[in-house]
Amino acid sequence: MIGVITGDIVNSRKVANPNEWLSKLKIAFDGIGATPKTWEVIRGDSFQVEITPADDTLWKALYIKALIKSIAGLDVRMAIGIGTKTHDAPKISEANGEAFVRSGRLFDQLKKNTLAIKSPWQNLDRAINMCLELALLTMDRWTPNSAEIMVLSMENPGKTQFELGNILKISQGRVSERQQRAGYEEIVKMEAYFRELVQQKANG
Repeated sequence: MIGVITGDIVNSRKVANPNEWLSKLKIAFDGIGATPKTWEVIRGDSFQVEITPADDTLWKALYIKALIKSIAGLDVRMAIGIGTKTHDAPKISEANGEAFVRSGRLFDQLKKNTLAIKSPWQNLDRAINMCLELALLTMDRWTPNSAEIMVLSMENPGKTQFELGNILKISQGRVSERQQRAGYEEIVKMEAYFRELVQQKANG
C-alpha cells in the first residue's frame, strides 16, 4: 500500500522567479526519494510524488502546502491517492496501480477544494475529506508567516515554542500566536486521525 500525490502550483506564472518555489519543492521531494523514480516535476508547475508508507501521505501533503504557501501569492492543489502499485518503472510517470489511478482521477475532478483524498475505503474518504474541507478554511488563508511557522513546526516537532522563536528571532508568545492562527494543533490532530485510520484499514 502506497500513497501518490498529484499536484500543481496555483498562480505559478505570477512569480517572477520560478526557482523561488521550485528549489524548495525539489529539496522537500529529495527528502522523500530520488527523481525520476519517486518524484517528477512535469510541465513546469505540475508534479507527482510517491509516498511510502501510505499513512505518511497526508503529512507530506500538508508540508508541501505550507512550504508553497510560505511564498506570497502561491498555493498548491493536490490529490492524494492511496492503494497498490502494480507496475514499477524507472520514472514515476510510467508507474501504475490503484494509487496512481485514484490520485490522477481525483486531481482531474478537483475544482473548489485544493486538497482531497481517494482511498480503497469509502468511509475513510468521507471522514477525512470532511475534515480537510474544514481545515482548508484555515489553510487556504495561511499568510506567508502562518505557512512559515507550519513548516518550521513540522520540521521540528520536538522543539518548544521558545526554541522555534529563537530560530525565527521572535518571542515565544509570537510563535504561539502564529501557530494558533495557522491552526497547527488542530491540523496535527487531523493528520494523526488519518494516520490511525489508514493503519487500522491496512492491517484490518
